[in-house]
Amino acid sequence: MKLRNLLSTPESVVAAFVLLAVLWGTSFVAIEAGLHHFPPLLFAGVRYAIAGVIVLGVAAVASGRTVPRGRDEWLGVAVAGTFVIAAYHGLLYVGELRISGAVAAVVVSLAPVLTAVFAALFLPNERLGPVEVGGFALGILGVVVIADPMEAGVGSAAIVGVALAFAGAVAFSLGAVLLRPLRTDLPIAALQGWAMVLGAGLLFVGAAVFGESPAAIEWNRTAIVSLAYLTLLSGVLAFLIYFALLDAVGPAQLHLVGYAEPVVAAVGSWVLFGSLIEAEAIVGFVAILAGFLALERHEIAAYVGFDAYHWPAEIGRK
Repeated sequence: MKLRNLLSTPESVVAAFVLLAVLWGTSFVAIEAGLHHFPPLLFAGVRYAIAGVIVLGVAAVASGRTVPRGRDEWLGVAVAGTFVIAAYHGLLYVGELRISGAVAAVVVSLAPVLTAVFAALFLPNERLGPVEVGGFALGILGVVVIADPMEAGVGSAAIVGVALAFAGAVAFSLGAVLLRPLRTDLPIAALQGWAMVLGAGLLFVGAAVFGESPAAIEWNRTAIVSLAYLTLLSGVLAFLIYFALLDAVGPAQLHLVGYAEPVVAAVGSWVLFGSLIEAEAIVGFVAILAGFLALERHEIAAYVGFDAYHWPAEIGRK
């Protein structure tokens, strides 16, 4: 039975949504823990090299077609591997050397706002009105509040960390928009698997350029547990749940998972490291969330208004 076939009721969709938020929210904390024992680009590269091979195996079993065909499919793999995997995770992992996983999760929650803006800039049927521009401004204001440059001082480690996480969110969002015109009938799991493998290769190249050595990895229990968690649970399992939810509810509603992740990350940071998220990050998060709600207000309103007793078959085909 395909995983998406299990999401046939509102209750199952909510359960999958919560599980995905937990897996991806705790990934920020797992990254923070693993960075004590891995160089950042090597850490991300090893994670996605393993995850990519597994996802390709799953795609082969589930769909039978895993090899891209033609220019658009290979270009789609290149865009996803370069922007969504390599650039996003490379910048995020390096950024988390300077800020906590919880703060990084809040900054990255700006990605859906950035995606809507890039879509309006690059896709012919998208546009931004005054409300959408205001939503984008709110999101940017949220990031500025989190960075708090007046308090931290320009050039401080926290400012650099927030800037790197923000740049990662920009790379992720730009890649997601550039990928839309390139979508074909290549199974999305196959696309994601190839993107992970390519992205891992680019991360390894970056690690070599910046002098990261495998000898610097400290193979202890924390390192192994964090790598395994990121690869198998928040990597492979979470992406499979994501694909199923994407088919069930569509991208606009699924973006809401990004706003549950910072809450999960904050709880995880408190449990593992005893660190509490500061008031500035909470205020910034509220501003980012408000910006997203302004940008996606029509899609969210349409989804929230569905009849829970008559689950519409067309809801996953937006």
